[in-house]
Amino acid sequence: MKQMIERFCQRDSLATDDPYDVWKAPLGLAVKRLFNSSRALGLAPAALLSIWDTFINNRWRIGYRRQEYAIVRAFAALTLLNVHRVDSGANCLDYVRQHLEWLMCNRSSGIRGMGWGLGFQHAVSRSLVHSETTAFATMTPYVLEAFVAYQRTSGDNQFAVVVGGVKTFFQEDIQVMLETDDYMATSYGPLRDRVVVNAVSYALFARALAWSLAPAPDPQEKAQLLKLYEFVRLMQRPDGSWLYSPEGKSFIDCFHSCIVIKNLIKAAKLLDLPASAEVIDKGYRYLKATLYDADKRLFRRFAVTNKPGLVAFDLYDNAEMMNLAHLVGDRSLVATLRSSTREHFWREDGIYSQIDRFGILRNRNMLRWAVMPYLFALSQLELNATTVMKPKNIAV
Repeated sequence: MKQMIERFCQRDSLATDDPYDVWKAPLGLAVKRLFNSSRALGLAPAALLSIWDTFINNRWRIGYRRQEYAIVRAFAALTLLNVHRVDSGANCLDYVRQHLEWLMCNRSSGIRGMGWGLGFQHAVSRSLVHSETTAFATMTPYVLEAFVAYQRTSGDNQFAVVVGGVKTFFQEDIQVMLETDDYMATSYGPLRDRVVVNAVSYALFARALAWSLAPAPDPQEKAQLLKLYEFVRLMQRPDGSWLYSPEGKSFIDCFHSCIVIKNLIKAAKLLDLPASAEVIDKGYRYLKATLYDADKRLFRRFAVTNKPGLVAFDLYDNAEMMNLAHLVGDRSLVATLRSSTREHFWREDGIYSQIDRFGILRNRNMLRWAVMPYLFALSQLELNATTVMKPKNIAV
């Protein structure tokens, strides 16, 4: 694991191939826009591109270009900080600072606060196409966490401005989409775009983290946080699941569901969220009951899908599930996933992100999706094991 972390995280450039390479290329973007405008016209070209990307061009990557991603830099920094906490002689902090400096230089433009996004044009629907500079509620919290963790670990305050910048992003750039006296739902990006449950949970956690760091936490901000939480709670279905979005023909998948629960757990450590333990437990039980494949000892992609797909198992789902199992203290599942992910996704030439429906490994060494989330989850386990083993009279 340490060798893998050094290989992928301790590098000057973190440019990487990505599963979205086909859809951000000019032809793929045009096909996706056509599909969003008319499924009847776009289905055949979209299927052909998917077949080309999955079965023919997956290794060669013809016509694609590697790219840097903010979330990759953030995960690399967070992972290396965990390694540093385990072994302060591992010489990780220089690379952490380098990743954070890259993030400072590559934040999104055209907004009041500080935010980070995908870095490529993303066609969501017929009427919604995000530019490559758009900052998102789903990416920015990881960057905030990385800066806060670095400051806490190193005592270096050179990046202290980030907390206020991210707070401004969520308060002034992210839009209120729905609001009543009891709940509130915010946007995905800095315009009135769409309501997505995991994006609201990210807003809850990021704002709670910034709120908790203030010298005198604002009671009005706390009231807003509770309204964000109430929306997420209300969106939980009776079986414990969450639709990706309450709008349109939606889906239920593993890693977005994990993210909702993860953000609730982390936010609940910062402020009192009424009945959050019950919400978290119900959601966690749903994932284990619905998406776990006992034969493969892996979690499947979808519980409810809204379109056909070629992926049977995805490392992103299992990385997030392993991290979630760690957060809730499910040691048995942690051990199972640690073993099964290594068995199924690791090979001598690297880490693969997907297993297709024919049992073939795809998407080798793709950092955004999902090598970095996976390495971060592993580093969390290593940090926890080391902390548990330390004598109680030693500060950690």
